[in-house]
Amino acid sequence: MTSSGNVLLATDADWLFNDVAAALGGSHDVYRVREGSAVTGAISEVDPSLVILDLQIGNMGGVATSLLIKQESRAGRLPEVPVLLLLDREADEFLATESDADAWVVKPLNTLALRRAASQLMPANS
Repeated sequence: MTSSGNVLLATDADWLFNDVAAALGGSHDVYRVREGSAVTGAISEVDPSLVILDLQIGNMGGVATSLLIKQESRAGRLPEVPVLLLLDREADEFLATESDADAWVVKPLNTLALRRAASQLMPANS
């Protein structure tokens, strides 16, 4: 990835933040919140080109957070931002289809797959 832009990651797992920052941090500034309920406020502050949500986060999971982001975007209260969901297992893909997320990747993270998904979702100029 040669573009730069802000990425907002919602996870309470330090190892996952480290993995995402290592995969995307060279080209993007990676910001983190530890709770799903903090994501909408952070979107307004960080102005991310991509939001990455862990399926299991704090007080509001990735599916509920994705649905909230998309709902708030459609209502004009948040900018439209692509959402990438990080799933715990392949069986969670059904949940991902119901989450309104733009894409998903199954953990454990593969650096190339994460970079590919991020670059496909992020606007070309970010």
